[in-house]
Amino acid sequence: MAKKRGTALEEGEKRKLNKQNLNKLGGIFNFMMPYKGAFFLGLIFLVFSSLTLLTFPYVAGKLIDTAQGKDWIVNDVNSIALVLVGILAVQSIFSFFRVWTFALVSERSMRDIRHALYSRLVRLPMTFFDKRRTGELISRITSDVSLLQDTFSVTLAELFRQVVTLVAGVGFLLFNTPKLTLFMLATFPILVVIAMVFGKFIRKLSKSTQDELAGANVIVEETLQSITTVKSFAGEAYESARYGNGLNRVVGVALRAAKYRGAFISFIIFVLFGGIVAVMWYGASLVGAGEMSVGELVSFVLYTTFIGGSIAGLGDIYGQVQKAIGSSERVLEILDEEAEPVSGSNTLRLEGKISFDHVGFHYPTRPEVEVLKDLTFHVKSGEKVALAGHSGAGKSTIIQLLMRFYEVQKGEILVDDKPLQDWNLENLRQQVGIVPQEVLLFGGSIRENIAYAKTDATEEEIIEAAKKANAWQFISKFPEGLDTLVGERGVKLSGGQRQRVAIARAILKDPSILILDEATSSLDAESESLVQEALDELMKGRTTIIIAHRLATIRKVDRIYVLSDGEIIEQGNHAELLGQEDGFYANLVRLQFAD
Repeated sequence: MAKKRGTALEEGEKRKLNKQNLNKLGGIFNFMMPYKGAFFLGLIFLVFSSLTLLTFPYVAGKLIDTAQGKDWIVNDVNSIALVLVGILAVQSIFSFFRVWTFALVSERSMRDIRHALYSRLVRLPMTFFDKRRTGELISRITSDVSLLQDTFSVTLAELFRQVVTLVAGVGFLLFNTPKLTLFMLATFPILVVIAMVFGKFIRKLSKSTQDELAGANVIVEETLQSITTVKSFAGEAYESARYGNGLNRVVGVALRAAKYRGAFISFIIFVLFGGIVAVMWYGASLVGAGEMSVGELVSFVLYTTFIGGSIAGLGDIYGQVQKAIGSSERVLEILDEEAEPVSGSNTLRLEGKISFDHVGFHYPTRPEVEVLKDLTFHVKSGEKVALAGHSGAGKSTIIQLLMRFYEVQKGEILVDDKPLQDWNLENLRQQVGIVPQEVLLFGGSIRENIAYAKTDATEEEIIEAAKKANAWQFISKFPEGLDTLVGERGVKLSGGQRQRVAIARAILKDPSILILDEATSSLDAESESLVQEALDELMKGRTTIIIAHRLATIRKVDRIYVLSDGEIIEQGNHAELLGQEDGFYANLVRLQFAD
């Protein structure tokens, strides 16, 4: 489902309150089932709170009647005033426990939803992330769940409260003052119809405002994510102007909406108070005719205020529930996504033998581009193999398929002579170590980043891995040592330092298969020499695949596969391939080392 970027929930995505959509909201209710006891207790407090407050207008009316000398159960004005205070006190106690119990249910159930969402997200296949933008997924777990939290902690409670107030209030009025109640009810449908027509029009304008604001927010998001590019092109003024234009469009639409909203509110106030005047006039006529007392008229006016507030509140609640259904649909869409197939029961230690047998592959988002074409090659256990070729030849794709980030469309991949699908996915990935060309570290400490490969690693193991990767040399100079924070995405470390931390992480993982995506590309000459020694030691006894960008780094490998347009066009060691003077590899070497 395509989503517009930059909005957590669009006004236009409100859902109708039909059975199918309410079932979607019911899917979220499943997360509340473990706390159903507290939820029903909250409902009991809510009913008692609402009913207690509804006795207030009745007793207030009797206060007026008693002051005029009419008899009631309590004939002392002071005592009736104390009864009113008592009603408010009891209602306050019920309200407190209502709010607390609903908060307990919503906070815990939303925690469970967020955790379930996150757990599902990290287990979804790469194809899912290829089709989604990060900002959109973050809004699912933040904005949409927050809206659901508001719905389940406040909106539903208010819905029940307003319904109880409306039904009980109208029922009491019909019993106590039937004529005036029927007169009042006759005026309500007109107000409701007018409010619905105007409200729908204003909501459309509000949606336009949200769309324009979303567009402006996209500018901010993209600019901040690419701030280096903006600064390198001196694009600050251009981006500021672009954002300013976006905000001006927001203001234009918002002011137009405000004009109609102002007219709507003015009209509603006029009609609403006109209706109150009509009811007061008819009520005064009934008082004059002796058909009702002044106290009953006061009670009626107070009840009418309660009922009017309930009807007005139900309109907002209706819209909120519609939006909550939209949010629940988005949340459930992710929860219903099929996770990566863990498959395979094979959890043995890998020997490291790899075979690609007539593999054909295209990315699901680009079916028209065949990235690998009938690719066949073999890597023996413990061999060091390099993949060479121009950018886009398919080198990185081979690694992604080996890690089962994607499933092949043709052919088969074997590891230790067993189909890749037969291996337990988690076990497979735990035994493959990757040092990427562009290292993105987590925003914690150096210790946490290295230990990510082995969360129960001891201090000695982490330091030893850092020393082997030539990372301890700079880590030990930091005042906080291993506890030095690397900043978001590792920005506080240089490219070479990040690379060495990544190498230390791979060393600590002790993988059966090692993948080096030009792991020394960001290092200076001295560091590169030392790290290359560490990598040579690390590669011993392990199957190693090197994605080569700088051909000087792959001279010692057992075999080089040269790729072009998803096909292997040459293979052999460095000397053999260099001997083919007209060969593709020899030409690559000449281009790289040309003065």
